[in-house]
Amino acid sequence: MKELFGRNLCSKTGGVAFSLNVFIFFAINLIASIFITALKIPVGSDGYLYVSYLISPIAMLLSVLVTLNLGKFKIGEIVKVKCHPKYFLIGLLLIFGLMFSLGWTNSLITEFFKLFGYVPKSSYLPNVSGFKIIPALLVIAVLPAIFEETFFRGLILQSTQNGAGSIRSVFIVGFCFALYHGSPEQTVYQFICGCAFALLAVRSGSLLPTVIIHFINNAFIIIASATGLIDAAGNFTFSQTAQTVLVILSAISLIAAIVWLILDKTELKRSEKGGVKSFFIFASIGIAILSLIWILNLFGVA
Repeated sequence: MKELFGRNLCSKTGGVAFSLNVFIFFAINLIASIFITALKIPVGSDGYLYVSYLISPIAMLLSVLVTLNLGKFKIGEIVKVKCHPKYFLIGLLLIFGLMFSLGWTNSLITEFFKLFGYVPKSSYLPNVSGFKIIPALLVIAVLPAIFEETFFRGLILQSTQNGAGSIRSVFIVGFCFALYHGSPEQTVYQFICGCAFALLAVRSGSLLPTVIIHFINNAFIIIASATGLIDAAGNFTFSQTAQTVLVILSAISLIAAIVWLILDKTELKRSEKGGVKSFFIFASIGIAILSLIWILNLFGVA
């Protein structure tokens, strides 16, 4: 069975794990649908939303466990924690920049797709008033931050680096991260975030900075919704002047973080012949399924 994943962590491992994750995700999604139907949980209710939000983290956890078990790999090969403190600062600059200076990309892409009849889907949060914000933070911020980072910036990134090289792996992870979320209007933003998070993980040699900033990103949305900083449409409720200042400061922050990461002296792994091809061959089934879902979402079929 180890031959399926490769003798060592490599591009093949990453590709197989990605396709495996897609199968597990849809299997859990089917089970969740049966569960929701059997218990007659109303669509759009808090129970329905929490079940929906739990599917992805559970799928990623199972994908990592199956890969580690069948491939006979050690958790330490994909989950590295120690890093220089400066990478936490870089991470904070990075997420501040991404959240507030690139939000326009979603609006721009949405308007572009609307020219072809695209109708954007609404994103719903469960009730986050009072103490109800606690389970929301746990399910929507903590769990995705841990398991998405472990899967994408841990398993997939560490595997593909050993073949595709560090730089190519950053873009591979960004592509997979954006495609996995299946949201046409957020694809560009999620690709940029996926690449930026992967670059931070490569330079720091640790998952901890990306787990923290991923949590901050998700937690901010929940807290901002609970406090009225953003409305139901996802727009900020404070003055235009304040928004302009925030965008300028965050853009400076993003540029500083990216330049800092680019100029970092951490040694990068070089690509090997066939490394990129190997990943995409073994990830092709998962990519094909998710691409179909993305297209169906674009045309409002899914």
